[in-house]
Amino acid sequence: MNSSERAKLRSLAMNIEPTTHIGKNGISDTLIKQVDEQLETRELVKIAVLRNADVSAKEIAQEIADASAAQVVQVMGSKITLYRVSRKDGVKHVLGV
Repeated sequence: MNSSERAKLRSLAMNIEPTTHIGKNGISDTLIKQVDEQLETRELVKIAVLRNADVSAKEIAQEIADASAAQVVQVMGSKITLYRVSRKDGVKHVLGV
């Protein structure tokens, strides 16, 4: 992903609400599956890390990205934005791929 694509994704992410929240239970297989399904449907996903989480948002972002084959677009405070091109038919691609 180049810098102009990342900038476009960041601007699109400003208008979406977090679809997943991570708290003290951290990352589970169920959470990874949920994020994976959201990425297939939306391509761009925002995640909120709650204050009671045991690890930082940056650590969580990289772990989820690795587990779901996604790219970290940005980590801003307690919000994580991930992107992955969908392989699902009928999905409008965010970057026009």
